[in-house]
Amino acid sequence: MKNIWLKFRHFIAAETVLCIAFLLAVISAFFQPPGAAYLGYVDVRVLGILLGLMLVMEGLKSIGIFAEICRLLTGFTHNTMQSGLVLVLLCFFSSMFITNDVALVTFVPLAIMTLRQTGHENKIVITVILQTVAANLGSMLMPSGNPQNLYLFDLSGMTLGEFIFLMIPYTAAALILITLFLVLGKREPIEALPHADVHFTRKQTISAVLYALVFVVGILAVCRIIPWLVFLGISIITAFILDRKSLLKVDYCLLLTFVCFFVFIGNISSLPSVRQWLTETVSGREALIGIAASQLISNVPAALMLSGFTDRYTDLIIGVDLGGLGTLIASMASLISYKAVAAAYPEKRRSYLLHFTAINIAFLILLYALYLILNGTGSGK
Repeated sequence: MKNIWLKFRHFIAAETVLCIAFLLAVISAFFQPPGAAYLGYVDVRVLGILLGLMLVMEGLKSIGIFAEICRLLTGFTHNTMQSGLVLVLLCFFSSMFITNDVALVTFVPLAIMTLRQTGHENKIVITVILQTVAANLGSMLMPSGNPQNLYLFDLSGMTLGEFIFLMIPYTAAALILITLFLVLGKREPIEALPHADVHFTRKQTISAVLYALVFVVGILAVCRIIPWLVFLGISIITAFILDRKSLLKVDYCLLLTFVCFFVFIGNISSLPSVRQWLTETVSGREALIGIAASQLISNVPAALMLSGFTDRYTDLIIGVDLGGLGTLIASMASLISYKAVAAAYPEKRRSYLLHFTAINIAFLILLYALYLILNGTGSGK
């Protein structure tokens, strides 16, 4: 019994957002009893595409392709500024395609290893924080960059070009700010990483090519050029043939979190009084409310919840994307970085949290100021 209780507590600690989403779904069911209407709540297209993309990323990660890319790039660095640029911007640009959480899972451990091996552990906290900021902001540019973008992109009916055009100013500004932060920092000489001859087997090479092709199919599905079921089927078959273990490594809790929030939002939306109040509260303040809600429940649940009470999706997209900055839980991907640093250096947890909060708030203020400038009063357009 004690072991069961410990496992239960561990699950709640590890999947807090899922537990909250499930609790909200159960509570909302008392106001809107389960029925056929529930089937219409869940956006299966978004869940299917998200599952397919996660399978592709797990497959590519298992091959070791991301680790090898990082090793090759850091081989050209000669000081901490250059290595920081590589490690941080690698998260920034890769997150546009492989999602912010996958970018952090892949490259944060490599950053810790790199700085440890080269004797610059004093740079770990600031480097990992900037990697996290970079992943959360770089992922803004593409619908496939993070779950909330994929969901809102599909809901809005925007084209890929319209979405990119919307987010370019904020992504470009984020890139400039991150680069300036790194370039203006103190530079220390750094030794080249130990070289290791890595030779991909024929099977690994073929797998990498196939996964890359499946990813392209996924982008076509995101853009509605091909049916999402075709992409999902291809991704499952590919994963089953090439690496069956990847089918078990996917974050199914994230998918369940989506389902629970879909049910909660659907039930709440069916209550006229609640819907009217939320619609009046959110209307015209989509970006600001999106940012505020993200600080408390993280930006993915915020996007799911608020989307039911507005049709001004462009402002909501900007709000929940910028809302990934701020508190540690504003973007659940940020917890990946914190856990990695806390596990390797428990004594750095306090320093990490203080610097993380300060840097995130600074970036959030600057980028929200840009939103106000581009949108006048900041009201929805």
